[in-house]
Amino acid sequence: MKLLIVADDLSGAADCAVGFAAAGHRAVVTLDAANAADCATADVVAVDTDTRRHASADAARHTVAAYVALHATGRKLYKKIDSTLRGNWAIEVAALQPLAGLAIVAPAFPATGRTLVGGRVFVNGVPLEDTDTWRLENDGRRADVAAMLADAGLAAASLDAEALRGDPETLAARIASITASGAQAVVVDTQTEEALHVLAQATIDSDGAWFWVGSGGLAREIASLSRRDSAAETSGEHHPGAPILTLVGTLSAVGDKQCAMLREHGGVNERVVPPAMLREGPRHGDWLTWQAQIGALLSHGEDLLLRIGRDDAFDPAEGARLSQALAELVEPHVTKTGGLIATGGETARALLSVAGIGALQLVDEVEAGVAIARPLGEARSHRPGIVTKAGAFGTDRALYAAWLRLRSTDDRAAATR
Repeated sequence: MKLLIVADDLSGAADCAVGFAAAGHRAVVTLDAANAADCATADVVAVDTDTRRHASADAARHTVAAYVALHATGRKLYKKIDSTLRGNWAIEVAALQPLAGLAIVAPAFPATGRTLVGGRVFVNGVPLEDTDTWRLENDGRRADVAAMLADAGLAAASLDAEALRGDPETLAARIASITASGAQAVVVDTQTEEALHVLAQATIDSDGAWFWVGSGGLAREIASLSRRDSAAETSGEHHPGAPILTLVGTLSAVGDKQCAMLREHGGVNERVVPPAMLREGPRHGDWLTWQAQIGALLSHGEDLLLRIGRDDAFDPAEGARLSQALAELVEPHVTKTGGLIATGGETARALLSVAGIGALQLVDEVEAGVAIARPLGEARSHRPGIVTKAGAFGTDRALYAAWLRLRSTDDRAAATR
């Protein structure tokens, strides 16, 4: 299968594409659509446009540019959106629609507790509007998928895939009828992996002008239907015995539990980085002291967990700025590591950027939505195993499981080849 995934953040690009790696496809993630050489031999290409916090017009322009740069004949389009509807997703879909046709919209990711009922997202059974995730950035707005598309200028029809579970032919006929009616998008209610699987079956071999819009949930079901005979590589690469550095830039109750398990069960050394220092960067009086302490711990082979703290001045809009500063704080010592784990797309992108890593080859999943990868480029002298994870989901053991994967003998052995 040939597929182009356009995502608005790095962890999303990885968690959407990693299912295809597990299904035997060569899947890569690039931080720049201009890096066509990195993508030439890949079956599945995921590009991070880094537009989640951009102004809407800029987000639309960058999204279209990525599609134009990497779309090729026979390569289907999957517009990856956040399962909790963050960012400029509706504007980006509207920008792609004249080029790619009907938008088949199904953001549900049941494996992580995200479902779509009546065109509205629920998180573990709770309406999205009632969650901290939504209130942090969208308080007062209604999380209605069709309404958000309408605000972006698209007329959307609705379908209930739950009512058609086990009947992909009828679902395909309904979608074809909607396409013929002139609708620009169709919002598909899905509460289970089975319903997403039926949607994948109904569309994967369909011709015509349309594209998928979803999170990692629908992508996983499409991947399961496109499995290749060749097995995916299952080993990451990092330097044997070298320490693992984990950066957590997302503040959430989910992240707190994941950090606690990594700290308690993995014995990982945890440091909470003051946001005040990150705001000032190298101008702050404690910056060099922190850098020296980080370097000393890593030089002694200690695995390290760095988290961004929270204070009274915290503003959700400063997330990208703080993540970039956190990456710059560790930049002098990145090459001492054998593995890198990053929670939050902005944190992951900032970390890879300071490490000079522009593209990844995806290897496997640690769990749903948690991707393990390695840097592209055989000439690189530093090739750590890399795990990326979206900030607000995953089981309590997600970070610990990622750490175990990078610590495993099998994963280390790849670096000696």
